[in-house]
Amino acid sequence: MTSTSIKAQFKGHSGASLAARLDIPAGSVRAYALFAHCFTCSKDILAAKRISAELSRAGIAVLRFDFTGLGASEGEFASTNFSSNIADLQSAVGYLRDNYEAPSILIGHSLGGAAVLAAAGDVPEVKAVATIGAPADVAHVIHNFGSKLDEVEESGEALVQLGGRPFTIRKQFLDDVRDTVLADRISSMRKALLVLHSPVDQTVGIENAGAIFGAAKHPKSFVSLDNADHLVTRADDAAFAASIIASWASRYLRADKPQGDEAVEAVRVSETGEGKFQNTVHAGRHRLFADEPSSVGGLDSGPSPYDYLSVALAACTSMTLRMYANFKKADLGRITVDVSHAKIHATDCAECTDDDQAKGGKIDRFERTIMIEGAVPEPLQDKIEEIADKCPVHRTLESSAKVVTKVANVSASGG
Repeated sequence: MTSTSIKAQFKGHSGASLAARLDIPAGSVRAYALFAHCFTCSKDILAAKRISAELSRAGIAVLRFDFTGLGASEGEFASTNFSSNIADLQSAVGYLRDNYEAPSILIGHSLGGAAVLAAAGDVPEVKAVATIGAPADVAHVIHNFGSKLDEVEESGEALVQLGGRPFTIRKQFLDDVRDTVLADRISSMRKALLVLHSPVDQTVGIENAGAIFGAAKHPKSFVSLDNADHLVTRADDAAFAASIIASWASRYLRADKPQGDEAVEAVRVSETGEGKFQNTVHAGRHRLFADEPSSVGGLDSGPSPYDYLSVALAACTSMTLRMYANFKKADLGRITVDVSHAKIHATDCAECTDDDQAKGGKIDRFERTIMIEGAVPEPLQDKIEEIADKCPVHRTLESSAKVVTKVANVSASGG
């Protein structure tokens, strides 16, 4: 299984087909999460995509979907309300439960956050709930209707501009949100809770975060999204929220599976679809990003391929020296290794052999600096460089390793 985003669909509360995407991590899946978007938004807003990508990197698959009548989903938005949103959420839970695994995590943005708070207590498999800019009172959404509110009350419906788009709002929507007491749902859900909110949120004030936090039972946490707007439209804010949720949620999930005992252990690297170069790296229970610097068009979300190569040499050097010192029962201080990489002309390489220089062209040059705290024990003083040169990665880099490439066909599973 590769790290990918596949299209999905399932029936919502009214029987209309709801459009969804399931972001699946590389390697084994630790858990499934469900993301509920903000009022009149869609599953493809920046915050949803970034959070899904970050959770995927942590081994968590994320289903994000469009509520009835929004985004690419079927149905009539005017006939929906907060209760129908909860019903759509339950349909999404059922889809995951029937086809994959019930979600362990619910994540909701704005009114979607209120929806996951209301629904969490009815999903026994859920262990943790995270909200972003969520209102403590569902009726808070009514203030978005402005002068049209009276028309809805008197005529039964009105065309309201929300986010620059027209939506028909009916009186049944007002009645439904006014009848919902969210505080009771929060206090009784008994799930781990993470509340993320911006203190400068102009749409849903920071006091809502305090009310949600106060209504919830422990364990509960609050993280401020300093200077973020309500929709978390800036990439840096979305990335921060995503990293916090991924790190926090991992506490409530089963541990990632360790690398097996097979003779050949594989590292899996897969494109995320974010940016030009971002890839997930899955090595045993460890999940990382590989990327390129922003100066060459990357997101700078992880080390570059040559950074990883330098890391391999530095780590191998440190470990080899430590193993030798332990074998000799020598009291060697803490080891630090710096490695830099550059491509230089072979004729400029003072350390290269005559054969290397005779080849001409450019070669890869790794410069390694070994630092050891305190005095180096007498038995090791003349051995540090010699032992470092025996590190397996060093030997691999200086020998002629063979790379064997195989091309495997992968069936398309959605766009």
